[in-house]
Amino acid sequence: MSAEKETQESGGFSAEERAAMRERAQELKAESRRGGRSKKGKPDGEQDVLAKIAEMPQPDRQLALRIHEIVKAAAPDLTPKTWYGMPAYARDNKVVCFFQGAEKFNARYATFGFNDTANLDEGAMWPTSFALKELTPAVEERIAALVKKAAS
Repeated sequence: MSAEKETQESGGFSAEERAAMRERAQELKAESRRGGRSKKGKPDGEQDVLAKIAEMPQPDRQLALRIHEIVKAAAPDLTPKTWYGMPAYARDNKVVCFFQGAEKFNARYATFGFNDTANLDEGAMWPTSFALKELTPAVEERIAALVKKAAS
């Protein structure tokens, strides 16, 4: 069966999209079971994020791990969690930013993105997603600045 026909027969979603939706359903069930909190009263998502990163193929794994470090340093108040099977960082359980590996949806580049809860509004139009091929010092600096602004 062709990929196009399979997508049409499944309601318009690709296999990767359906897998991401299944992952999100599992995340919601896990959050519900543990009440969304660890024993210390903080969301228990960092281990989940690190486990997802460990499952990623290279170079996504290396990018995701460095993004994780940058976000934690730039905005320590954001809480790591998984979101549709991707590493994400939330405030009040609402995702502010996330990393999507290239492998996730068979893309040619990884993505670092922001949701509408991010404080990045600038004029009538602003970027909410960035393609990543590698992390240079300048790119890392820009990500850190964007994360700080988004979390403010």
